[in-house]
Amino acid sequence: MTETLTGKTILMSGGSRGIGLAIALRAARDGANIALLAKTDTPHPKLEGTVHTAAEQIRDAGGQAIAVVGDVRSDDDIVRAVTETVGEFGGVDIVVNNASVLNLSRTLDLEPKRYDLMQDVNVRGTFMLSRAAIPHLCGAANPHILSLSPPINLDPKWLGAHTGYTLAKYGMSIATLGLAAEFAGDGIAANTLWPRTTIKTAAVGNVLGGEKMIARSRTPEIYADAAYEVLLKPAREYTGKSLIVEDVLADAGVTDLAKYSPGVDESDLFPDIFL
Repeated sequence: MTETLTGKTILMSGGSRGIGLAIALRAARDGANIALLAKTDTPHPKLEGTVHTAAEQIRDAGGQAIAVVGDVRSDDDIVRAVTETVGEFGGVDIVVNNASVLNLSRTLDLEPKRYDLMQDVNVRGTFMLSRAAIPHLCGAANPHILSLSPPINLDPKWLGAHTGYTLAKYGMSIATLGLAAEFAGDGIAANTLWPRTTIKTAAVGNVLGGEKMIARSRTPEIYADAAYEVLLKPAREYTGKSLIVEDVLADAGVTDLAKYSPGVDESDLFPDIFL
């Protein structure tokens, strides 16, 4: 295993808040370099933080950061993000595909533009950002691609529950596992990571059930600590895996998860979808 992420450079899509920011802050505590490609240039009336405030938090936590204002749907913005990351930090060691759009509408209620948005951000964004960084990952000491997406579960209850969203999230996973197979010979690890319970994020609060759902969810730090463990693994040996957050932590010897859901009984936590 790599001992720490000190000096490693992470290129992340999104990351202005929530799980992505938590992952960035965990890496920053080691002194990692983080480049955030995100659209949030100015404050949103309903969402906390911007890409600039996230970069400030990363620096305050001990890391180095650059904020690249851009859209993972744009090929030009992706190229610019990679170019600026390499120019600032000298390379790319890790790609975290964090940006994602959540829409649980049933098929007849899902507007085409909402379907396209999920496909463009979740699937195409994951593929294109990874693709743009791979030439630099090939020269890294322990290169990783980590996508925040679920294992492929063909149970009809998930295939039929919200087909548009399922396609988008499974597309992220298929792209990642495909890259793992294609670039195994280059020593690039590509894995997916997904939690057993819902996580306290704006998406969960706004889309899945408000404050009641937030109260039954774990903090983003559980995802961040699991991601940290994955990114320390030897890339040539630890790739092509559909990982579960709690299993990764258990393998690392972390079995008491109470700190990630203070005041909430385990039986009251809300299970995430796809598992």
